[in-house]
Amino acid sequence: MLETAVRQVRVATAMVFGRRLNVRAVERLVADALVTLEEFGSLGDDVDELADGPFTDPAERRDLQNRALQRTVRRLARRSPFYRERLAGTDPATVTTETLTRIPVTRKADLIARPADFLCDTPYLVTQTTGTTGTPVQIWLSRYEMELWPALIALSLVLRGDLGPGDRMQINLSSRATAAVQEDVEVCRLANAACHVVGQIPPEESVEHLLGRSGPRPTVLTGNPSYLGRMVTAARERGHGPDDFRLRAVYAGGEVLSRNLAAALRDTFGARTVGDAFGMTELLPVSGRTCTHHHLHLDPNMGYTEVLDLDTGEPAGPGRLGELTVTPYFPYRACMPVLRYNTGDVVRTLDGEPDCELAAVPAVSHILGKAGQLHRTADALVTPRDIVEALDGTPGLPFPLRHRAEVTAAGRLHVEVVSKELDAAEACRRLRDQGIDADVTVLPLDDAEAARRFPLRCDLLEHTFTRSHA
Repeated sequence: MLETAVRQVRVATAMVFGRRLNVRAVERLVADALVTLEEFGSLGDDVDELADGPFTDPAERRDLQNRALQRTVRRLARRSPFYRERLAGTDPATVTTETLTRIPVTRKADLIARPADFLCDTPYLVTQTTGTTGTPVQIWLSRYEMELWPALIALSLVLRGDLGPGDRMQINLSSRATAAVQEDVEVCRLANAACHVVGQIPPEESVEHLLGRSGPRPTVLTGNPSYLGRMVTAARERGHGPDDFRLRAVYAGGEVLSRNLAAALRDTFGARTVGDAFGMTELLPVSGRTCTHHHLHLDPNMGYTEVLDLDTGEPAGPGRLGELTVTPYFPYRACMPVLRYNTGDVVRTLDGEPDCELAAVPAVSHILGKAGQLHRTADALVTPRDIVEALDGTPGLPFPLRHRAEVTAAGRLHVEVVSKELDAAEACRRLRDQGIDADVTVLPLDDAEAARRFPLRCDLLEHTFTRSHA
């Protein structure tokens, strides 16, 4: 127990003073937690403090943020050619949460145009974004990052009881997401859980794996919402229900997860927990969790989050829409870090303090869609989530929902949806029930044409040799 306490102090001290963390010490904390669970069945009363870090107290958080931002800016100005230019004339010692807005945001286009100029450390592994919302970005990661991030994530999951011995994780992520897949594998190793990297193969094959055709049935499933939706459809078409599976948790990310799809995952696979997480390759290991009140709670310990007003670009006021902008701190992001990275994801700031199970962690609304996909009609502003929440799960519209929306010259919203069964009048009614006045066109496309015209992450299929061929 004394050794565990010493390791906790060392890790917490490194976080406070911004020094590189001892990865082996973090890994040992995971092992210590597993031993404690095995011996005593619980981890004690200080689990929340350990899981959320030492800076959940608002009074301490601001000092942490200022010192972490100064440390991060100082390193970027010294090591990154891109930021050396951008930060010319900026004294890192004067950077605070109030003055940070004087520094221009970094965008995806900057990473695409000058990737080598962002490097600040020895690269070890290259990964990339999926490219489903534009040109993919290649991101280099260091060996230190690839060892540290899984250790921190595993510690958090074990402390919260979200993963541990006896679990088997099925990973249905595209192989393009190299870092995310490797991270999940390492997290399972550290948590003493089994894992099966399945990838985005034809969804009916993934359902077979869930049924235990290739070994023990998984208890945890992770993937993108559109692919998980295809798995729901495949399972239902084959007559499977919750009693056929052993899943207790499903973790989704990368796309909008509707309430109806979350309910379908619970009803079809029997999962008690359906998690809607936020994360981006460019921002790892900064991440966010969605609570039962549908707030997105972003980790304040590993990065600084801003919400920039859509109209002014300044910090958004209470209840306003804005773009999520994130700065990962050093030493958590070391090789190819970004400063004030504008994600393009739109959220709404909360009007008042959150009242939910994660109230101690700063929060905004859940992701509403990309800024370039907002629809300003003559009557209102409609977000992609508004449309998905209204239509997802409609009879005649199988998961995942394929649609496109635009505003006509007359200022009306026009929505196209893919279905061979849905009546346009029913879709209009569903939208009206959610306060959206729109015209709807139903397109009876086959699967191949639908994927070409309305691409989703589930279309990044990786075909296998598991099926017999004549």
